[in-house]
Amino acid sequence: MRGIISLVCGIIFGFGLTVASMTNPEKVLGFLNIFGAWDPSLAFVMAGAILITSPMLYLQKHKVKPWFADNFSLPTFKEIDKNLIVGATLFGIGWGLIGLCPGPAIASLALLNINSIIFLISMISAFFIVQVIRR
Repeated sequence: MRGIISLVCGIIFGFGLTVASMTNPEKVLGFLNIFGAWDPSLAFVMAGAILITSPMLYLQKHKVKPWFADNFSLPTFKEIDKNLIVGATLFGIGWGLIGLCPGPAIASLALLNINSIIFLISMISAFFIVQVIRR
């Protein structure tokens, strides 16, 4: 049952990203271009997500466990290290250059966008390269 709920939530999330134009790199790059032709529309998408999520997080805070899981799984690692800084920097550079991050890129696969396919292949390749480097 948990797998079905996860699938439905993922589909709703992907649909929301598509409706909000987060799968359109030009729209995202327009939002990131604060010194040029800035497009503030994605700020409204983010504000809407915060308005919906905040009350739900507040309600969940006082529960013993989530609705569809055995317990809450919160991150325990709270230190800022080299891996976090390098990873966040590469993520930000990639997002700024390409206009896609992993969630919207995966959602845009449904649109058969060749740039998204190339992006995802590159991203997955980078995961494997990092694993090899770490060994």
